[in-house]
Amino acid sequence: MKENQNIEWKKSWRDEYIKWICGFANASGGTLVIGKNDKGVVTGVANAKKLLEDIPNKVRDILGIIVDVNLKTDKGKNFLEIMVESYPYPVSYKGQYHYRSGSTKQELKGSALNAFLLKKYGLHWDGVPTPNLLPDSLEEKAFALFAKKAVKSKRLEDAVLQENRKSLLRKLHLIEGFYLKRAAALLFHEDPEQYVTGAYVKIGFFKTDSDLVYQDEIHGNLFQQVDKTIDLLLTKYMKAYISYEGLQRVESYLLPAPALREALLNAVVHKDYSSGNPVQISVYEDKIIFWNAGRLPDELSIELLQKKHPSIPYNPLVASAFFRAGYIEAWGRGIEKINNECKMAGVPAPEINYAFAGLMITFHARSGEVSGKTLGKTLGKTLGKTPDAILLLLDENPSLSIPEIAERINKSESAVERAIRKLREEGRLKRIGPAKGGYWEIIKE
Repeated sequence: MKENQNIEWKKSWRDEYIKWICGFANASGGTLVIGKNDKGVVTGVANAKKLLEDIPNKVRDILGIIVDVNLKTDKGKNFLEIMVESYPYPVSYKGQYHYRSGSTKQELKGSALNAFLLKKYGLHWDGVPTPNLLPDSLEEKAFALFAKKAVKSKRLEDAVLQENRKSLLRKLHLIEGFYLKRAAALLFHEDPEQYVTGAYVKIGFFKTDSDLVYQDEIHGNLFQQVDKTIDLLLTKYMKAYISYEGLQRVESYLLPAPALREALLNAVVHKDYSSGNPVQISVYEDKIIFWNAGRLPDELSIELLQKKHPSIPYNPLVASAFFRAGYIEAWGRGIEKINNECKMAGVPAPEINYAFAGLMITFHARSGEVSGKTLGKTLGKTLGKTPDAILLLLDENPSLSIPEIAERINKSESAVERAIRKLREEGRLKRIGPAKGGYWEIIKE
């Protein structure tokens, strides 16, 4: 047997080990063994009988809880097993809150302590009442957007959507007594940052980790943030490849748009809004990283998350509203949907990493591919010849204009015009339709 989340071995007793008992009580309970070394070998305790009486009294006086201390013997050596139950309320060690996580003990502070206390009292961060937030201060456009989405999703009855603002807020469980809950500010206030610091999305395009080319911030209620962010991501930060199936124009991206949208929703719904940090999206030529402050539920590991294990959302009221508006299909299935979309698109499943005080999801393009914005430059550097670079670029995107081609292969517009003229004279390229709205056709032998 090894040390784990529920077992800790100590060679001898020290009063500071009451912190470990506190950690077990605040987590899922456990056993503290006195008289074993870190390999689990019994070394014995000389004063076991005295400790049998002292330890329960000290724990009761300092922590205010009761523990069972059992005297055990192995090959003539005494050792103690201190059995600690999980307590439904927070247990404090001299004003400190300790918590058993994995095989380590940690003192909870800041947002982690706040989340722990709320959980012990059966609350979530987004369900805490907020003074000075009134129904009349919420944005009418936000309710209209929600109603439009909810009608389409058919997850709320039309009669409910026709009721007044307070009735709808009650139906969404966003009112407690005379107060609105924090989730109401996030979902329906035009400027939720008045009540929740860092409640926005930041997106940037990077050449390298330290070379930021440009960036944007997306503010407003959470519904607007999701819609605006995914639109900005697909139109500004990722260039679509244009192809044609007959006369139908088809746009495709290096990474599947539904998977990126699901990753964004996951970040918004599961974010720890008490952190004060925005959702961050870092776009590179060959990858995209989503990061949100927060932590996984105690019972959910990265391994289980990758195996499509369902979980309770970090902000259940926010998640419920997004579900009713049709943004998400079901709680805890986001990672499964992301992996399926990537599989259908023929790209690798994203890397999931819980680091830097948050959850990070990294999407990688297929090997050798880069963003549409830099594809032409890569081709130009590889081939060296402007006409060949143009043909390869137009084979991917026949609707490109001369200025767009020039930008992507890093040539002047006059150089591109000369190359296109030569290609047309050689019968290798043909223009179909007008300058605006037409496209290029490559003549293949």
